[in-house]
Amino acid sequence: MSQLFTPITLEKLTLSNRITIAPMCQYSADGGKATAWHRIHLGHLALSGAGLMIVEAAAVEPEGRITPQDLGLWDDETEQALGDVLKDVRHYSPIPVGIQLAHAGRKASTDVPWRGGSFLQPEQGGWQTSAPSALPYNESDGTPAALTKARIEEIKQAFVDSAIRADRLGLDLVEVHAAHGYLLHEFLSPLSNEREDEYGGSLENRMRLTLEIFREVRRVFPADKPVGVRISATDWVEGGWDNEQSVALSKALAAEGCAYIHVSSGGLSPAQKIDVGPNYQVAFAAEIKKAVEIPVIAVGLITEPKQAEAILVGQQADMIAMARGMLYDPRWPWHAAAELGAKVHAPDQYLRCEPHEVKGLFEKE
Repeated sequence: MSQLFTPITLEKLTLSNRITIAPMCQYSADGGKATAWHRIHLGHLALSGAGLMIVEAAAVEPEGRITPQDLGLWDDETEQALGDVLKDVRHYSPIPVGIQLAHAGRKASTDVPWRGGSFLQPEQGGWQTSAPSALPYNESDGTPAALTKARIEEIKQAFVDSAIRADRLGLDLVEVHAAHGYLLHEFLSPLSNEREDEYGGSLENRMRLTLEIFREVRRVFPADKPVGVRISATDWVEGGWDNEQSVALSKALAAEGCAYIHVSSGGLSPAQKIDVGPNYQVAFAAEIKKAVEIPVIAVGLITEPKQAEAILVGQQADMIAMARGMLYDPRWPWHAAAELGAKVHAPDQYLRCEPHEVKGLFEKE
């Protein structure tokens, strides 16, 4: 049997296969509220046959958005808007749905990518950003305000409140975003964290906020629902965050009850030098998998079914996540199942499209 289509359990959540739709920002919200675009986007991805779909990064407070068009989950209006979308998605798809909770830190207040993604000044619709230290991501960006301990506590509470909202929405899983140069990653990396208090300096101190937020989210999110963490394994910059530190963080998270580690990389510094190619992040996931007993998700230019299968067979990861590849081919799990001789879920309305040469591809409920 194909390893890719073998079920896996994250705590008490059983997934029908090991394909995860990674969270992908759509920059299409209205004041943090999900829109018709999200209904279309999530709706068609929910019919993909993947084992899990994680909704894009949802900001836990308005200041935590990357762009003014980012999705949020910080008040009753943002909760209700996302709930309306999820109701429709669930009506037609049984796919388990999680959400990534995030704060953009110093990488907030930018324009959408298709308009260049440059920093927005307040008069352009932007806002004052915040970070561990008053160090901008780019020299041309506004200088972020170094977070006071009082603001740190407010942000911690914002993650808690958003996790409670996620549970009220019936979401099956929460992923804490500690990757891609956003706030928690900024605390982790010595390149962006020059604090001299208990949140800076040593590795233990730099990990402190990520562990505190994970612990609080885990406390309020139901015990039978998994909470995982997405990390950037390395900054790809000398002297920055690296996979040795990621292993230490993963061990600490596992000890706190983390359900899985989702291993990405980069995003913290414009000085990063990444040798991008197929499987370019898989080695990081493999090293972390050797160090922890919880599931590890690999992501990054995994585009071919046999490539994904080989990662799992080689015990380099326990699950595969896809982002841009899934946008390019929203039926990738169907095609992978056909190639690997497995079965996959499809909606009743689509059963008659089963190709003649792969009869038996679709599971019948």
